[in-house]
Amino acid sequence: MCGIAGILNLRGRQDPAATLDQLGRMAATMRHRGPDEVGVYRDASIGLAHSRLSITDLATGQQPLGNEDASLWVVFNGEIYNFIELREQLKALGHVFRTQSDSEVIVHAYEQWGQEAFCRFNGQFALALWDTKTETLVLARDWAGIVPLYVCVHDNRLYFASELKVIFAADPTIPRDLDPVGMHETFTFWTIVPPQSVFRGIEEIEPGHVRTIHLGVIRDQPFVEPSYRTGPEDGFRGTLDDAVRAVGVALEKAIRIRMDRADVAVGCYLSGGLDSSLVASMANEAHKGKPQALRTFSLRFEDAEYDETPFQQEMVERMGSDHSEVVVSRHAIAEAFRDVIWFTERPILRTAPVPLILLSRRVREMGMKVVLTGEGADEVFAGYDIFREAKVRRFWAKSPQSECRPRLLEKLYPYLARSPVAQQAMSRRFFGRNLDQAHRPGFSHDMRWEGTSALKRLMSPEFSSVGVDVVARVLDSLPASFDRWSFLSRDQYLEIRILLAGYLLSCQGDRMLMANSVEGRFPFLDNDVVRLANSLPADYKLRVLDEKHVLKRLASGKIPEAIVRRKKQPYRAPDALSFVGPGAPEWIEDMMSEAAVRDAGVFSPAAVSTLWRKCKTRANDGQFSNTDNMAVVGVLSTQVLHHTFVRSNPKPESIVEFNTLIDRLSPHR
Repeated sequence: MCGIAGILNLRGRQDPAATLDQLGRMAATMRHRGPDEVGVYRDASIGLAHSRLSITDLATGQQPLGNEDASLWVVFNGEIYNFIELREQLKALGHVFRTQSDSEVIVHAYEQWGQEAFCRFNGQFALALWDTKTETLVLARDWAGIVPLYVCVHDNRLYFASELKVIFAADPTIPRDLDPVGMHETFTFWTIVPPQSVFRGIEEIEPGHVRTIHLGVIRDQPFVEPSYRTGPEDGFRGTLDDAVRAVGVALEKAIRIRMDRADVAVGCYLSGGLDSSLVASMANEAHKGKPQALRTFSLRFEDAEYDETPFQQEMVERMGSDHSEVVVSRHAIAEAFRDVIWFTERPILRTAPVPLILLSRRVREMGMKVVLTGEGADEVFAGYDIFREAKVRRFWAKSPQSECRPRLLEKLYPYLARSPVAQQAMSRRFFGRNLDQAHRPGFSHDMRWEGTSALKRLMSPEFSSVGVDVVARVLDSLPASFDRWSFLSRDQYLEIRILLAGYLLSCQGDRMLMANSVEGRFPFLDNDVVRLANSLPADYKLRVLDEKHVLKRLASGKIPEAIVRRKKQPYRAPDALSFVGPGAPEWIEDMMSEAAVRDAGVFSPAAVSTLWRKCKTRANDGQFSNTDNMAVVGVLSTQVLHHTFVRSNPKPESIVEFNTLIDRLSPHR
């Protein structure tokens, strides 16, 4: 993938939109996203910048890229996997191409079909199109939110970029204040929910949306609507065996196209779980005949609770892949934490992103630019315990006095050392709340949201009261067809709408990969795979309490049975324990000090001091509750965020030279 940025003059300005110096600063700040080439387009109304990570059409894919008469320009971050098929359609309609890139297909597709073109793209993208004839800027983002895109209106200019820091680099007068509403979303959902961001005055384009700006008027609308099975008449009509075959065909095609549509080598992440193992196995089949073995990459942990080494090794031996691994310690997590926040540009409540930045570093060190991952399978094929938990609670709600039904809770969270279902009486009180609300939207997630919201007790008065009910705001924006879907589909939609784009694809996906100039590709989020999965009967995905049932059936025979049968173990990493005890970096104490907390103004210094003392006393026994783990990571990441982006003024590390320069302004301007 790459980095894109731009500055647009809004109504009322006569001077040029951007200087070459501004565009250079923006390009330099996102150079980690695209270290291979830098390109700029500029006229009186707009400036566009592009930092390129060369993956397809290495020779002629430079951006910004225009059409034949130079009236339409694009800067584009991502991949359009079906660009060859689209190019053939467009050629048949009379369009003439001069490159082999997917970027040029975007320009001609928009010329031909307008915004409807975005529905035809099977890929991951954030893009900006500038129509010089109508002076219209079009911004769009893929349906899943794989690729980020931010916008800010300041002083009659609109700024957009792949990352927040790029907007800040363009103009030092842009305010850099944390937004209380964004913080409330983070400390409720684990993430912001676009268009909200954690900085005042900056929005994130919603996944699956297009924003047009013409003569200062801004319009935002979806170009794709979520669609799930509403009944046998509009869904998959085959048997479970038919579904297994259909998913296999769709997934194989998704993996193959992501491997073939690259002019560089493609590797695989391998966690040892079902999803990445299935992707790696099918990728290995697609890779056969190549002179070198498929490259695979894994994380290992010094803490046995998080380590999955035996399963990884079994897959490596079975495939014969060329394997690399990174062994992660608590100390390594603490050392890399500040770098991670520089790239996430938002608070995090778990340290899980940190090992992933170390893994992508290893990928890049081994000379690789692209990896396939198993991300998205849990959301699309119902793999999380939250789906099983909601099913048990709804079953229990039909007979609240039952003594047997809540026993099903014991099937949940087998991987947690401190499982919330370990003590029957306590788990019944906890999971038995709000059973009378079983049909209400959000029932599946309400306990997670309530539990995370308890962290707001740490906030200062300024941030603890915002006058916005963030949960109600999300539930009020549900699609019109939501009530027609199965309960499982509703639960999946909420997980995708909230956590997939805002956290998993951002903090653990794009940002940790692009920090080291590595592109992630996600076969489970392929348009055809998702469309098929959404059409399946609920019990093909969650069969009684067997999660991802159709995928397990598909995987049987392709990967070791020990991996197919193993209990679900989500990817996790050591949290609060990484920051306390002997050897913890000194900067952590500075960030958690009363003076630093008071300076940031987000949290109560007294409350944080109490939390911090409590955690330090437990450094030896490691007995941290789930709440304390999230609290420590959430506070520390917010403190680092404030110190990095609010108290400091980030500047680009270097000045860039433009490989491509289209400047329509006269030299004296």
